[in-house]
Amino acid sequence: NIEFPHEVDACQQRGAEGIGLYRTEFLYLGQDQEPTEEDHYQVYAKVVQEKGGAPIVIRTLDLRADKIARGVGESRVAESNPFLGVRSIRLSLRNISLFRTQLRAILRASMLGEIHVMFPLVSTLHELRQAKMLLTDIMEDLDEEGIPYDRNLKIGMMVEVPSSVIMLDHFAKEVDFISIGTNDLVQYTLAVDRSNKEVAALYNNCDPAVLRLIEMTVRLAKEADIKTTLCGQMGGNPIYAMLLIGLGLRSLSITPSAIPEIKKVCRSVSLAQCE
Repeated sequence: NIEFPHEVDACQQRGAEGIGLYRTEFLYLGQDQEPTEEDHYQVYAKVVQEKGGAPIVIRTLDLRADKIARGVGESRVAESNPFLGVRSIRLSLRNISLFRTQLRAILRASMLGEIHVMFPLVSTLHELRQAKMLLTDIMEDLDEEGIPYDRNLKIGMMVEVPSSVIMLDHFAKEVDFISIGTNDLVQYTLAVDRSNKEVAALYNNCDPAVLRLIEMTVRLAKEADIKTTLCGQMGGNPIYAMLLIGLGLRSLSITPSAIPEIKKVCRSVSLAQCE
C-alpha cells in the first residue's frame, strides 16, 4: 500500500513484489481545483518507472464527498451520514468528467508498465458495469485519437461491503481480480464506525461474521479462478498473518514498514499449521 510516489523506494528496499494498492486521493486533497489529466499521468508514470516492471494496482478515487474541495466535481449537499452516502465509486460515477480524467490518465500510463485499475467500495453490479462501460468508452476515444494504451488492462474491484461478498459469484464474472478491504468490511459488517471512540471496542477484525465473509470471498474467488488479495490494517498485523493464510489468502497488500515482519511470520510457519 502506498500513497505517494516516493514510497516506491521503501517497497523495493523491503522486497515487495509489486504495489497492491496505490491510493490516488492526495491528488484531490487540499486542492482548489480538479487535477488535470496530465497531473494524474505524470504521477502514475513516475511510480511505474520507479517500480521497474513490477505490477501496480491503481485504485480510483476513494473519498467522501465532504472531503473534496469546493469547485472540484459537481456541487453537493451536506450528508447526515457520509459513510453511507456519496463516496468512492459513487462519487466518481456522479462526477463523470472527474472520473474520465483519471481513467484516461491510467490508460495512457498503462503503456509504460504493468498497471491494473481497481474500483473501490463497489456494492452493486450496476455500479461495476457503469464504471466498466465508461472505461470502454474512453478506450474507444483513445483509439480515435491514436493514443496507445494496454488493451489487456486488468480490471479489479474492492470487496468492502457484505453485499459484494454475497454477490461475488456474479462479480467474479466481470473482473480479473479482487482485493478484500478489511477496514471497511469490518465497519460495514458490524455496523461500527471505526473512527468513533465510543464504539471502538465493538470493532473486531476477528469477529466470526467477518471471518466467514473473508473465507467466503476467498473460496468464491478461487472457484472463479480470479486472484484475491487483502489490504487494510488487518493484513499488516502479524497477529493475523497465520489466520489469513489459513483462510486461503496468498497475497497481502500492506504498508512498506510492515513487510519484513509479515514475511518473517510467513517463513516461520507451514500452510498446514495455518490451516
